[in-house]
Amino acid sequence: MAVHAHPDDESSKGAATMARYVAEGVEVLVVTCTGGERGSILNPAMDRPEVLANIGTVRNEEMARAREILGVEQRWLGFVDSGFPEGDPLPPLPEGCFALEPLEAASEPLVRAVREFRPHVMLTYDERGGYPHPDHVKCHEVSVEAFEAAGDPDRYPGAGEPWQPLKLYYHMTFTKDRMLALHAAMEERGLESPYVDWIKRLDERPQEWEVTTRVPCAGFFETRDQALLAHATQIDPNGFWFAVPLDVQREAWPTEDYHLARSLVDTELPEDDLFAGVREKVSL
Repeated sequence: MAVHAHPDDESSKGAATMARYVAEGVEVLVVTCTGGERGSILNPAMDRPEVLANIGTVRNEEMARAREILGVEQRWLGFVDSGFPEGDPLPPLPEGCFALEPLEAASEPLVRAVREFRPHVMLTYDERGGYPHPDHVKCHEVSVEAFEAAGDPDRYPGAGEPWQPLKLYYHMTFTKDRMLALHAAMEERGLESPYVDWIKRLDERPQEWEVTTRVPCAGFFETRDQALLAHATQIDPNGFWFAVPLDVQREAWPTEDYHLARSLVDTELPEDDLFAGVREKVSL
């Protein structure tokens, strides 16, 4: 189970990993906390009045295409996008948005989803949300709460029969090592690197979590990109996501990376499989 804040997050974080496991016969569920109703249109070709006026519906349709490409199941939690506050001072978050929901109210539908789907492994964001969007931070909070509470019959008693996931991971998408490797690979080939400015800012935000798990999934990078392109309001086909050619990515960094935050099974670090330790304990 991969828990994400908005439609498109599942395609920009861990999509090749999910596609690989789907191809291996693993059941994968993407849980999307909000509808992305307050997301900006980031693709100039989609910045049209009729799209903006129906952004919630459009993003729902984009999600449907992306989940079909990835081969995953998908479930909406039904919360309202909080938007990304900007300015100094920051404006207050809008009333009724996901980030302002009390923890138990926000977590109950995810606990219910965990108990119904019964995942062995969960994926989510770190404490900072991967980046400081209030919905990403809230997504982390509800994911940890659901991981810890879903197996306890005394908690959320009306949300189904208890089920305890065995491992919880944080996405480690934009790590220093990965950016430096891709940057070097582009420069070696005489290509323009999209990471020049990122690398200049690396010291401003030290990497808090170590990478414990690198999942080989280079064969599914193209599937990931197709899923990204399905989110046409959010992804510019001429933009950052596609600046590094696939052959360069496959050679320089053929994995998607994670931090093992919780584990109820024995596993030896570093790992190359999200199900390390799980496969020995249960029959998948």
